[in-house]
This record gives sequence, structure tokens and C-alpha cells, in this order.
Amino acid sequence: MDRLTAVILAAGEGKRMRSRQPKVLHPLCGRPLIAYPLRAARSLADRIVLVVGPNADEVVAAAGSDVRTVVQAVRLGSGHALLQSRSECGEGTILVLPGDMPLLSVETIERLVTHHQKSRAAATVLTAVVAEPQGYGRVLRQGGRVKRIVEDRDASDAEKKIAEINTSVYCFAAGRLWSALGKVRSDNDQGEYYLTDVIGVLSRAGGRVDAVVVSDTTEASGVNDRKQLAAVSAIQRRRILDRLMEGGVTILDPASTYIEDTVTIGADTTIYPNVVIEGQSAIGSECVVGAGNHVSACTIGDRVTLLPYCVLRESVIEDAAILGPFCHLRPLAHVGPKAKIGNFVELKKSKIGRGSKVPHLSYVGDATVGEGVNVGAGTITCNYDGVHKHETKIADHAFIGTNTSLVAPITVGEGAYIGAGSTITKDVPPGALAVGRASQVVKEGWAARKSRKHEESRG
Repeated sequence: MDRLTAVILAAGEGKRMRSRQPKVLHPLCGRPLIAYPLRAARSLADRIVLVVGPNADEVVAAAGSDVRTVVQAVRLGSGHALLQSRSECGEGTILVLPGDMPLLSVETIERLVTHHQKSRAAATVLTAVVAEPQGYGRVLRQGGRVKRIVEDRDASDAEKKIAEINTSVYCFAAGRLWSALGKVRSDNDQGEYYLTDVIGVLSRAGGRVDAVVVSDTTEASGVNDRKQLAAVSAIQRRRILDRLMEGGVTILDPASTYIEDTVTIGADTTIYPNVVIEGQSAIGSECVVGAGNHVSACTIGDRVTLLPYCVLRESVIEDAAILGPFCHLRPLAHVGPKAKIGNFVELKKSKIGRGSKVPHLSYVGDATVGEGVNVGAGTITCNYDGVHKHETKIADHAFIGTNTSLVAPITVGEGAYIGAGSTITKDVPPGALAVGRASQVVKEGWAARKSRKHEESRG
């Protein structure tokens, strides 16, 4: 098989996006648009060349170090853009991919490349047959072979009735491509060098030009504006959910579930409605993700239960832990196996040990909590002095009474007890009881005296 070079064209300005951000960096289901053709190219090509416009440092950084980059300093059309890549391409087969067609599958690209190399064509075009071809270049055939591609604005009335359109995906024999590109002219209303004109040049020179038709026309969907981005996103989201369900995940209401392309979920996990799972998140098997959960860049073990309406970000939850409802894990929270984090609990940069419980209404920040610890309702770690953050350490099997304030830096020893309502400012030794609260004062008859005094003042 010939060596394959994939050239991804990503030099367009993307004016219709109305954005300061390059079009190919707009996110689609957790990845920038450019990541999709790059992923396909990496699975098939021997080398990848990315054509970018000027001032595209962010695009180059997003592409990765394994990609060769060339710059189209002046945007003079798709043909001119491809010509800039010549020095990086070498011989063999040249696969041209747009940077803004994220739904194109590896299987379809592989089918195109295989047909092209077996037929030894000068060029092979990926086409689609659509119900509404308006706005797309039409594919003109003669005797089954492609003769040329005519743009919609240049097509005659008869040509506009053709339903087969160009997808802007091509395979070329390198030896035929570059000479043909040199013959393309910019005598059109855009003053640009169109890559589509290469097809006519090759055909007129006697070269064989074939077409491969996509099986699923949605694969040919490009992104030129935010409406198209939303439409493509909807298709991609459904693909993601279908893939997860085929892998054994139960999704109770796909219409209300948003899961990004970067997420992995194990078999026999159940996802309830109105869930968002995004970023580099990995969820294990036999988990339950309750309604309204928002999970971002988290690693979650097996048999974990997320009760409704938890917000989790950049955290780790180990096997068989139970969280929620209404808990908040901020970055670097780590919940150990069989631990419980209850309603209205917030964790930040803290580790909760095996089987420990923070059942409700507590804040634990910059803390290490050992195994088998019980943290009573209303407990807070006072970790910030206005300038610096300080750590709290709670050893195994300690018991923290309700409404306790632990003023960091502080250590509570193994098996120690903290009395309810305490403010603890000093370390507590293992096995000790610490109580830090004012003595209770009881004044008998105070309420009656207050009432009489109030009546006298009114009289």
C-alpha cells in the first residue's frame, strides 16, 4: 500500500462564527473541532500536515507535536492552501481533509483511501447525495467518471438539479496533484485558487477521477457558523450516547443527557435524566448517577452512587462511595472507598478515608481525613487566615461532634473525640476528648422579668 499523507486544511478565517477564537478551536462535545479530523488522520496516515493561517499559534498547539505545520500567509483559496503543504507531503497518496467536518468517520475515510489506491486513480472524491444540494458544489459525471465539480453559484439550471455534491474530501496521487495544481487559475469572482478546479484539470488531461459516495450524509456536515455547530453537536451527542448504550450503559433519557466525547463509562452503570458529564471523566461499572448531576474531569470507581444534584470537578471517588444529594466536590477532592459525603457538604483539596462519613452541612478544605471517621453536621475546617491556607489532619476513627470549627493548622489524633459545638485551636492527642466552648449560663425567671419590664415601659 502507498504511503499516506493526510493534509488537513484549517487556514480559513471562519468569519461567520463571529468569534475572536479560530473556528477550528470551537468546542464540540469536549474536543475542539480540529481534534476530530486529527483523530481520524492519526488512525490511518503515515504523516499529517496541517495548513493554518497566520497567527494560528493556538491551533498549532492544539494539534500536537506529531503534526507538521505549514502556514498559508495569504488566504488565496483551498487550492493555494494545499499547495503550501507540498514540501511536507512526499510521494504516495495525499488525503485532503477539511478542518471543520467533525462527523466524518474513520471507516468512510478508509473506504475512500482503499478505493483510490486499488483503482490507481489520479483523484478520488468523496461525495454525498442529498435532498437539498443548494449551496454545494455539484459533481458532474460522464460515463460514471467524475469530469469536474461546478460551484453552486456557477452552475446552470440543469446542473443545479444534480443531487450529488462535493464534500471537500479527496484522495490524490501525489505525482499528478502538484502539476495539476500549478495549472489552476484564479479567474473567478473570488479571485481564489479553488481545489475543486484540480478535478477538471486532471480529467481533461486524461486522468482517472473516481467518486466514493458516503453512506450516511450527516458525515458530510461542515461547520461554518454557530447554528451549524449546534446542529452537528446534536448529532455527535447522540452518537456518543448510542456508543455508550451499546457498551452496556443504561441512559434513561438520552434527550436530556449531555456526555462529552472524552468520557468513558463502564457497563451496568445507570445515568438518570438531566446529567452532564464532561472533560476527561472516567466512570466505572455498576454506578448510579442520579438526576441533575454535573461531573467534570473526575475519576469515579465501581459501584459508586451519586444521589441527585451533585457538582463534582477534578476529583477522585473510589469504589462503593455514596455522595449527595446536593454535595459539591471542588478540585483535588478525593473520596475513599465506601465513604459517604452527604447533602450540602463541600470538599476542597481534601482526602476522605475509607468508610469515613461527612453526612451533611459541612465544609472540609485542605484536609486529610483518615479511615472510619465521623464528621458531624455543621463542621468546618477553618483553613484560611486571610493570607495563607492551612491543613487539617484527622486520624483514623476520630469522632467530630456536630457544629465543630477546626482552626487549622491542626491535628486530631486517632480515636479522639471532639465535643459538639466546639472551636478547636490546638492539636488533640489520640484517644482524648476535646471540648472548646463557653460554659452554659442559665438565668431562672429571666423571660418573665423581661416581659414585666416591657409592659412597664409601655405603661
